[in-house]
Amino acid sequence: MSDDRDLAPRFSYKGSRLKPLRAFCQVARLGSISRAAEALFLSQPAVSLQIQAIEREFGTRLFKRQGRRLDLSEDGTLLYAFVAPLVDGIDGLHGTFRDALRGKGTGELQIAAGTSTILHLLPPIVSAFKAAHPDVKLTLHNVTGAGGLEMLRADKVDLAVGSMLDVPNDIHYAPAYSFDPMLIMAPDHPLANKDDITLSDLSPYGLILPPQRLTTYRFVDLVFQRARVPYSVAMEVGGWEIIKQYVAMGMGISIVTSICLTPADRETLVARSLARYFPSRSYGVVMRKGKFLSSHARAFVDLIKPELLAGRDYYHSGHSER
Repeated sequence: MSDDRDLAPRFSYKGSRLKPLRAFCQVARLGSISRAAEALFLSQPAVSLQIQAIEREFGTRLFKRQGRRLDLSEDGTLLYAFVAPLVDGIDGLHGTFRDALRGKGTGELQIAAGTSTILHLLPPIVSAFKAAHPDVKLTLHNVTGAGGLEMLRADKVDLAVGSMLDVPNDIHYAPAYSFDPMLIMAPDHPLANKDDITLSDLSPYGLILPPQRLTTYRFVDLVFQRARVPYSVAMEVGGWEIIKQYVAMGMGISIVTSICLTPADRETLVARSLARYFPSRSYGVVMRKGKFLSSHARAFVDLIKPELLAGRDYYHSGHSER
């Protein structure tokens, strides 16, 4: 940490202080001078000069390079916590004031979420929100986790709802729900009548998993590797709904999170909990640190409560069904 925090500023960037602070926030969010310059419609040298000006003014290094990415230093993280709400508040002033003029019930809310979250977790939350705020235009962006982070950092959405395993330094994750890992198979599968299923029991059968680049695939691989149990992948398919369909067709078995299993799946799938081998998966609110949340966004976050999903279906209670 810098030892000269109590000294008066030694340098001040010419003109508006907002511009360099906005550049600082964009670099912190995007981890790149070039990406920040693109987002701000500025040249890279202009953004670099603004960052250098702030560092000279506060007498400390605000960033450290991690490979190709710029991460906040300890001092930079502290400054970002103070600066981000101010910059967001000023940049969002027009919209906030416009919404206030129109009345508290009007406005827009942009949320990023994955397919399973939109299909299985958000419906009761969205229903409750629309009932309380019928005039608010709500947009759900169906994106992957990485896509949601990119939209958050670019201020294209107010917040995201989903699951996170590794939380970046510039992101705040508040888990609210927990779902068990489940083995799913067709009703006529050889394991369908077996109650106590081990990882070794899965070895002879090909798994249907999401693409290898996604966290779920890597997590499944890690569990099998640590247990020293061989396994094979029959197919890589994007999306839990598609995976369920192929499993029901007898194309393989899969390991999914119980969030995607509904009462209707009892007719086509057999599910067994694998909680003894895989930890439960949390889902919750994902926000950019320092993000100024509108009243609509805060109201939506307040609705993300476990009791809204209590007893929603059989699978979420942690049981298995033949």
